[in-house]
Amino acid sequence: MEFEPISAPIPTFTGGLKEVRDQLDNVKDGQVLAFVLDGASESEAKAIEQVISRIIRLTQNTLTTRSNETLSSLVETLLPKDMPSPALLKEARMMLRAKEAVLNGADWLTAAQVASIAGLSEKNPSAQLHKWKRDGAIFAIRRNGLDYFPGYALDAANEYRPHRALKQVLAQFGDAKDGWGLAYWFQSVNSFLGGQRPMDVLAKNPDAVLAAAADEAMGIAHA
Repeated sequence: MEFEPISAPIPTFTGGLKEVRDQLDNVKDGQVLAFVLDGASESEAKAIEQVISRIIRLTQNTLTTRSNETLSSLVETLLPKDMPSPALLKEARMMLRAKEAVLNGADWLTAAQVASIAGLSEKNPSAQLHKWKRDGAIFAIRRNGLDYFPGYALDAANEYRPHRALKQVLAQFGDAKDGWGLAYWFQSVNSFLGGQRPMDVLAKNPDAVLAAAADEAMGIAHA
């Protein structure tokens, strides 16, 4: 006995919480599977929605037909529908090189490592780091689900607390740069600092770094 593959479209809903809830009010029956995409844009959410819809449909076909052909189709679905353009590949390679340069250009410490050298509580070593980050006293880059904090942001003369001027420097950028963007700026040679890197100047001349940050922020605002 042969089974016909399921071809009916899978209803999917994308949008904000209220918008999706309103759409679900029109669903009469069936199982509901929800995903929350933290930080995703509307276009990214739509793309993910299409992929998930295809995966669900092919998975149902696999469970019904058990055919090797459908299993191959399921694997094929997991691959990008469109081949990346040369421009996209070039951009991805540039971003990869930039991140590798950031990782190799400074000491990056986990919350536990900072807590250890700063003599913070061992019971919850990340609590103080997260407070510093939340208060804008320090920044971090996110990698493999963990926050990594720059060693140059810590003042050895003040029990490895964040440099006092760092909070003012970070405030200049606001939300214009994420952690990786800030890291790249601190590690790049800066003409405002006479070709020196902000990370190398922060401890000895914080006012100069603050002025350089203000100049950079002004350029971003006028871009």
